[in-house]
Amino acid sequence: MKFETAAGDNPIDRQQVVGKAVDRIDGPLKTTGTASYAYEWHDQVSNPAYGHVIGSAIAKGRIASIDLSHARRSPGVVTIVTAETAGALGKGKYNNAKLLGGPEIQHYHQAVALVVAESLEQARAAAQLVRIRYVREAGHFDLEAAKDRAAKPDTITGGPADTAAGDFATAFAAAPVQLDATYTTPDQSHAMMEPHASIAAWDGDRLTLWTSNQMIEWGKQDVAKTLNLPVDNVRLISPYIGGGFGGKLFVRADALLAALGARAAGRPVKVALSRPLMINNTTHRAATIQRIRIGANADGRIVAIGHENWSGDLNGEKAESGVRYTRPLYAGAHRMTATRLASLDLPEANAMRAPSDAPGSMVLEIAMDEMAEKLGLDPIEFRLINDTQVVPEQPERSFSQRRLKECLLQGAQHFGWNRRAAQPATRREGAWLIGMGVAGGFRDSPVTPSAARVRLDGRGIVTVETDMTDIGTGSYTIIAQTAAEMMGVPLEQVVVKLGDSSFPVSSGSGGQWGANSSTSGVYAACVKLRTSVAQKLGFDAEQALFEGGEIRQGDRRVSLRDAAADGNLVAEDAIEFGDLDERYKLSTFAAHFVEVAVHSATAEVRVRRMLAVCAAGRILNPKTARSQVIGAMTMGVGAALMEELAVDTRHGFFVNHDLAGYEVPVHADIPHQDVIFLDETDPLSSPMKAKGVGELGICGISAAVANAIYNATGVRVRSYPVTLDKMLEGLPQAV
Repeated sequence: MKFETAAGDNPIDRQQVVGKAVDRIDGPLKTTGTASYAYEWHDQVSNPAYGHVIGSAIAKGRIASIDLSHARRSPGVVTIVTAETAGALGKGKYNNAKLLGGPEIQHYHQAVALVVAESLEQARAAAQLVRIRYVREAGHFDLEAAKDRAAKPDTITGGPADTAAGDFATAFAAAPVQLDATYTTPDQSHAMMEPHASIAAWDGDRLTLWTSNQMIEWGKQDVAKTLNLPVDNVRLISPYIGGGFGGKLFVRADALLAALGARAAGRPVKVALSRPLMINNTTHRAATIQRIRIGANADGRIVAIGHENWSGDLNGEKAESGVRYTRPLYAGAHRMTATRLASLDLPEANAMRAPSDAPGSMVLEIAMDEMAEKLGLDPIEFRLINDTQVVPEQPERSFSQRRLKECLLQGAQHFGWNRRAAQPATRREGAWLIGMGVAGGFRDSPVTPSAARVRLDGRGIVTVETDMTDIGTGSYTIIAQTAAEMMGVPLEQVVVKLGDSSFPVSSGSGGQWGANSSTSGVYAACVKLRTSVAQKLGFDAEQALFEGGEIRQGDRRVSLRDAAADGNLVAEDAIEFGDLDERYKLSTFAAHFVEVAVHSATAEVRVRRMLAVCAAGRILNPKTARSQVIGAMTMGVGAALMEELAVDTRHGFFVNHDLAGYEVPVHADIPHQDVIFLDETDPLSSPMKAKGVGELGICGISAAVANAIYNATGVRVRSYPVTLDKMLEGLPQAV
């Protein structure tokens, strides 16, 4: 399809609605509690029963026996589902772990049974009466101990496990300035507000699932495969999602067990995972061990850069590979990256906001700071010296747009970087040590096929239908802005319907591809609807102007309502991007700046100021985009200072599996955050000329915090999170 009209105009470029800082159109529903989340579809199901999931009490082994007799006699119990009673189950494409365990157990809190009762309290009480006898087997739960037996995976997301260019070993050995350092990042939890939850209802052999899921089509396909159903017999509905961060990319135990429970009970069943089950039963970000080697000439030019990454997962299936971050970011002729994966018997590791790039940036951006210090260079200057406009491992491949340099320079000026003390631990305010830190930020922004359906009715209302999801990101609003701009109607005359598998298949929410791809799908459908309207009313579709609820050409103007006066006009279309991702690297860039205060006696860290300068194509809605960036920055502060799943390496589970023990930032931890978007469009990225931004904000910010702490104290911590116990002994003496 064409992105522009015959006159060379792209309607989106008019930016009468797109590009404006518009309030979220779903905001009133959410703030008044009238938006229905997965567990709340009370008006859609009648007489639901309630399910309580029982998680395995061991991390590895098998179930020897299950005694359900006492539980079945408990008041209110309707049915109990186990692997023995569930029937033959398939395995979806996107699930690493079995969603219903037994007799073999893969990990702690793997679901082994669902107790269904008239009330949640009755189901939970009856679950306490289920007697399960396990045979425990020895497992592997410690990444450090498993490092030496880690193996090279076939691939990692987005490329090969290992890469090489030039002769890294020789160039590094000959480099006059060298850094060789090892860093660690811990296991982390998504910790989203809304739990994994589902309501299942059967109509014969047709299943409807109201669930909390980011990727509707993926989920529909996996449910069908797991339950051995025709795909057309499954409908997923997920219009509102209370946070996902990648933890809801895939169907989890709540959805499968709700479906099995409803089939066994002969009535709808509601299932929500408790917080401990969310942390141990679903997915998490895997811990990493990362070694960075950088060799440079005395002038600061990198001649050799190597990055090795170790992580672990169930059955050795997936790697959290920080090397992805290093491959495209900084120049250097001689390069090496290597990924190794250990088989661990911990709960499944999988995607979490900016997978691979978040932990990769936590490490590389500290290493860049350490190297700058060795060279006697300002950290920003060192990064600028090694900026590049081509992909270092593929010099024949250029970025569609890369403005990291502008992000760094504009950020430095806005933040007052010239006031930073070059010598660490030299700036004080009473008992507090003050420091500034910087980090570059990078995240790919790929494009994926996406479709939509648009309707114009006799009132002039434009309705958009697509299975795109809104996980708190603002999808409703930017999709409405796109349709309003394309059809020339006020935003108030657009209705957006999302998150239903009966709608055309969109890109879904994940991988920083959702905003650009889904709005491009809406763009395509609107182009088709514009053509239908023009033809119906006798206009030239490519020359006509859609504005003010009318179609205009020359002196003639007609209301859009007239086009649908005798019935709705409907158009459906999709956008596909061909080999665009292969010809160009579609990426976003940022510079993060942080100022911290560290107490000289206690090592308490207070983040005082934060700034992100982002280059991410056209910003479709600055207000919702800013919210995404400050949310990501907040997550990055959590990763830097407090977030860590504590592994019991004897029994193989995450000990702090609730929000009392797993700490995340609260309002008191986060100061005012500034976000600057560079004024840019990327004409290669899509007809929207936009990119994603929701994951860019977390890439680099943790390192900027750690670098600021070093600048304040002179204490370099290479093991996240940067907690006070790791700094106390190295703090400078009080004066």
